[in-house]
Amino acid sequence: MSLESGRRRVIGDPVAMRALAHPLRLKLHALVGREGTMTAATAARALGISQALASHHLRQLGKYGFVEQAGRSDNRERPWRVTAVSQDWEPGETAEGHEGLSMLERFVLERSAAQLAEWQQRRPEMDSRWSEHTGVSQNLAYLTVDELAELHRAWEALISPWVQRRPLGDTASRPEGAVPIDITLIIAPLPPTASGG
Repeated sequence: MSLESGRRRVIGDPVAMRALAHPLRLKLHALVGREGTMTAATAARALGISQALASHHLRQLGKYGFVEQAGRSDNRERPWRVTAVSQDWEPGETAEGHEGLSMLERFVLERSAAQLAEWQQRRPEMDSRWSEHTGVSQNLAYLTVDELAELHRAWEALISPWVQRRPLGDTASRPEGAVPIDITLIIAPLPPTASGG
C-alpha cells in the first residue's frame, strides 16, 4: 500500500509483524516517517549506525511493505518513504499471529517508555503549557467487548483527522510551533480480583 492509496494499513501477517518487531527497524520506520523521505546513508548518520546496516533493515521493512522506494534523489541512492502513517494489527486466531503481535507490542511499548523518559528530561526546559497536556493519563473502566470496540473506533475517529491533516514530510502543512507528538494508546484487559472486581 502506498501513501497515495491509503493512510492506514491493516496488517494480519504474523511474519510482517515480527519483521517490524525489532528495535532498530522501529526506529528506522519512525525516522523515515518523520522526515518524509530518507536515504539509508542519511538514516545511518542520524542513528549512528553503518550505512550497510541501515540499508539492510530498510530493505527488510520494504520487503514487508512498511517502506517503499520514493524515486531517486541522485544517481547513487534512492530515498525511502513509509507506506502508511497509521497501522492496525489483526493477529487472527493463530498462535503465531498472537506471538508476532505480542513481540511487536513489547517493542512499541519499550520505545514509548523511552520517549516518555526522554521527554521527562527535557520537560523543565520547555514552555510549561506542554507539560499540562503531556505525560501519562490512566483510567480504569468496566467495559463489554462491544463497548471496547466502540471506544477503539471513537479513538481512531478522533486521532485520524489530525494524522491526515499533516502529511509526512510536508513541512508546509505544519503550523508554527508544531512538534512531533507520540501518542500511544494502551488497552489491556485486567484479570478480575478474587471478589470479581
